[in-house]
Amino acid sequence: MHNQPSKVTLTQSNGNYQLRVNGKPFYIKGGGLEFGDIASLATHHGNSFRTWRTDNGQQSALQVLDEAHKYGLMVTMGIEVARERHGFDYNDTAAVQEQKNQIREQVLALKDHPALLIWSIGNELNLHYTNPKVWDAVNEISIMIHQLDPNHLTTTPLAGITQEEITLIKNRASDLDLLSIQEYGKLMTLPERIRTYGWEGAYMVTEWGATGHWEVPKTSWDAPIEENSHTKAQHYLKRYQNAIATDTQQCIGSYVFLWGQKQERTPTWYGLFLEDGKETESVDVMHFLWSNEWPQTRCPQINDLTINGKKAIENVVLSADSLCKATFQITSLHPKHALHYRWEILFESTDLKEGGDPEIRPNSVPFQIVLQQPEELLFKTPKLTGKYRLFFYLDDGISKAATANFPFQVK
Repeated sequence: MHNQPSKVTLTQSNGNYQLRVNGKPFYIKGGGLEFGDIASLATHHGNSFRTWRTDNGQQSALQVLDEAHKYGLMVTMGIEVARERHGFDYNDTAAVQEQKNQIREQVLALKDHPALLIWSIGNELNLHYTNPKVWDAVNEISIMIHQLDPNHLTTTPLAGITQEEITLIKNRASDLDLLSIQEYGKLMTLPERIRTYGWEGAYMVTEWGATGHWEVPKTSWDAPIEENSHTKAQHYLKRYQNAIATDTQQCIGSYVFLWGQKQERTPTWYGLFLEDGKETESVDVMHFLWSNEWPQTRCPQINDLTINGKKAIENVVLSADSLCKATFQITSLHPKHALHYRWEILFESTDLKEGGDPEIRPNSVPFQIVLQQPEELLFKTPKLTGKYRLFFYLDDGISKAATANFPFQVK
């Protein structure tokens, strides 16, 4: 049997907001976690995670909450709300009511679980939308939740913010207890924009992390250039310290994206973990930010991956079945650990979605490694013309890894 539901409140004194759980201050040190390792989040001193829906297809929301409770974690529970960009019509009052009825059942089933923290209504409902009635629907859902569940708060996560959306939400979704914002490369200016746009309430950052694929330089054939895992980790550290931790008035915490792994443009772009479950350097960073101590074992680092002496921004085009040289620099903070190298070539992804919608991992391409030696790889390019990406994985043979990749064309 579960204990009593947690009582979650938001207090305000002279413009300073504080989240409280059962009367005690609770600053969110969290990760976005759909299919990730819940236990590892607790191990690295996180105290909460967010989901995007009550049924992720692998675990029920009740199972997720039970596991969170087991490890002493609180959950911002996502509620799936239909998006206009997927074809939902917020002028269809019957469909809007049916959606509300379905959400009612989800809330009733979960509202008394002690691991429940906040209800998150929808996700990025402002992405490519035109009908402001979506905020009316969000407000009605929030009112219903508060009637059913007096113990928990409501929010809705936005894909970035604009003055127009802040004004619309203040006018049409005023029942929400706090705002949630999802920012990547632009995160550094978020506290300033929050105030400029006139949001005076509390907020949390429900997604942040690596520079977005829409924010980085691209090759001439439109392939976004992904930062290596070391550069990403440096950004995680800087963005948290200078954009999240500094706003002690309105920001009540954040959820780093993604505590797990997913395919989005590449298999390595947003996940803090690799496909085999190994941790990248960004996990080390979050461990430090959440505990003020670095983990005993640190990740190796990759820098300056080039092909034939060129960087990715130089639009590298190679001949089919030709001999090429990749060079790189590595740093190991634990010289006694034997480092393991792995290389892979994938087709450049063509299953390109938006808003985090599921994408299919590109196929791996057979290729010949001629010579592997410290900080250098001789390899032969694929025999077929096309757009490719060379991936380099480096790990300590235990649990820590680094990665980098390089887009190139074969003609």
